[in-house]
Amino acid sequence: MNDLNTVAPADALDALDKRIINTLQRSFPVCDHPFAVVAEQLGTTEGELISRLQRLREDKILSRFGPLYNADRFDGAVSLCAIAVPQARFDEVAEQVNAFPQVAHNYERDHELNMWFVAATESWQELEDTLAAIEAETGLIVRNMPKLHEFYVGLYFEI
Repeated sequence: MNDLNTVAPADALDALDKRIINTLQRSFPVCDHPFAVVAEQLGTTEGELISRLQRLREDKILSRFGPLYNADRFDGAVSLCAIAVPQARFDEVAEQVNAFPQVAHNYERDHELNMWFVAATESWQELEDTLAAIEAETGLIVRNMPKLHEFYVGLYFEI
């Protein structure tokens, strides 16, 4: 089983972990000390919050924690991309793709194109260069499906 499909044990998260994940899915303050602000909302300390986020990442309960920029508003480029990955290589390719800082998130789908990810770059040329680099690294073809219209879904998973 690959890391993207691994299910954490039921006792992997305590009440504070769940509150942290639920809170950070909704918002994250833009200020000088955002972790301190969130920690105060949750009744904990900045250090405890950061430590728990690091542990959740290390334990692969959180695959990613970070901003998702609307790159096209900064004259950048955003694209949904997909790759048909041989199942035996899925974990290896996921690690290769996720190593690119331009990749916002990566997930598995039950489809011929079984790996999907979002790439965000500072320019369309950088996007093309990044996808070419991913193809060179993985030896697989990347299907590039750039954003044409934006729809806000407000995806939220209560833990």
